[in-house]
Amino acid sequence: MSALELITKAKVASRSIGLLSSSQKNEVLKSASVLLADREAEILAANQVDLDNAVAVQMSTSLQDRLRLTPERIESLRIALAELIALADPVGETVREITRPNGLHLKEVRVPFGVIGAIYEARPNVTVDIAAMALKTGSAIVLRGGSAAQNTNAVLVQILKDALTANHHNPEAVATVDEFGRAGATEMMKATGLIDVLIPRGSASLIHSVIEEAKVPVIQTGDGVVHIFLDATAKLDYAVQIVKNAKVQRPTVCNALETLLVHKDAVDRLLVPVLEELDNSGVVIHGDETVVKHFPKAIPANDEDWATEYLSLELAVKVVDSFEDALEHIAKYSTSHTESIITEDQKNAERFLAEVDSAVVMVNASTRFTDGGEFGFGAEVGIATQKLHARGPMGLTELTSTKWLVRGQGQSRA
Repeated sequence: MSALELITKAKVASRSIGLLSSSQKNEVLKSASVLLADREAEILAANQVDLDNAVAVQMSTSLQDRLRLTPERIESLRIALAELIALADPVGETVREITRPNGLHLKEVRVPFGVIGAIYEARPNVTVDIAAMALKTGSAIVLRGGSAAQNTNAVLVQILKDALTANHHNPEAVATVDEFGRAGATEMMKATGLIDVLIPRGSASLIHSVIEEAKVPVIQTGDGVVHIFLDATAKLDYAVQIVKNAKVQRPTVCNALETLLVHKDAVDRLLVPVLEELDNSGVVIHGDETVVKHFPKAIPANDEDWATEYLSLELAVKVVDSFEDALEHIAKYSTSHTESIITEDQKNAERFLAEVDSAVVMVNASTRFTDGGEFGFGAEVGIATQKLHARGPMGLTELTSTKWLVRGQGQSRA
């Protein structure tokens, strides 16, 4: 079967999947959760093959971390499935309802997309997350999970297919084109009329490649050059705890901190304690002249550092002269993902929220909270950094479209 045939079968399957009730869709997710537990050893064995291959080709440690599944991470997938099951199904929800003067009754309702495509790298957890969310919203899913995770993804996709089969639904609603390599991804990108929306997740180069080459609609999920700004009034304990959490807790993900900005009036009070805490956690500091002067362990930074998504225990640190300079730096180098300010100045907090143009803007909180699970969405498809259709963490609602239902009693337009 060719990649095009697989995609076409997913399109056919989407018609029946789109008609399932909420309880029917939830039963599929329950079956998938049980199978994840029952076949854990099979999943981990396949994942170990992928990890061994990753070591052999000298894959970066950050990508290896994303590739790795453990019993704990499999359990977290099952927890995410349970959360999805508990969430309200957005399909059929009324968005707007209008009765016109001529008696026509109009109602806009949420409906499945149809077929969702996902292209991503070395992230087998995405296979389960996005497929489960697609099924919960009544859509079929076509996956390209990349060669690095091909063995793991093959097992996970089969589990999802088996969950559909166990509940007497079309297993072609979950498909993967991994066996076709890059040609499969290309087929997805040009599958006009078959794939209704395509979502890329991964490196900046992958995302930009999909945006440039795709002929089907694309929801852009962005890389994360994420900032925290320590304002002049920032509390020391907030600064130390939040910055450490944002950088160290899981440095290989897109909501991890990559650039720390420090107001010049806070340098003597905050800079060294914050950097010492990071240094104790193994973080390599790339700093400007002021940073290096106060913290000699720092590596002198260059302009490239301000635009770098390290995805590792490295951090760029810059001292700014004013609140306005911080905003200007963020506007220049941000990828519009997440930015946070640590401040006790309410006016500056509100200005930061209003003037920073990113998908998620925070006050006195770790950027690691930019996450579908933390937002109460269950699993997430990704963090959309565009402005059309969806922005920020994408949950179930963002995986639906809408249509208008119009009911009349013989009206004709004059």
